[in-house]
Amino acid sequence: MQPRISMITLGVDDLDRSIEFYKKGLGFPKMESPPEVVFFTLNGTWLGLYGREALAKDAMLSSEGSGFNSFALAHNLGSEAEVDALFAHVVSVGATAVKGPEKVFWGGYSGYIKDPDGHLWEIAYNPFVWIGPEDKD
Repeated sequence: MQPRISMITLGVDDLDRSIEFYKKGLGFPKMESPPEVVFFTLNGTWLGLYGREALAKDAMLSSEGSGFNSFALAHNLGSEAEVDALFAHVVSVGATAVKGPEKVFWGGYSGYIKDPDGHLWEIAYNPFVWIGPEDKD
């Protein structure tokens, strides 16, 4: 069996707002989905958005909590210019800038945003190695 992450599901407070953010901000293609959840098909994985309360209930956990969630999702791009452009774009459609793009200690270039529900995303360029499946035209 090959190791993989098949799908990441984020608990959100406003499903419609989050759908618009991921479609317009990151350009994620929305799949046909039941009304209470949405799926975006990405190159090699899916992203799911589901109501925060419902996701917590499904996992039998409390939905209460705040602050740092102890993880960040990453969207890797092919250049510093692409990082700058996407960072500016997602902020213009509702993301909160956390740390602007800059050269970082490991030799790459990245910045951090929070989506409308506070999920942390790193927008990054790694000049040493491509991370993820190759893009298909």
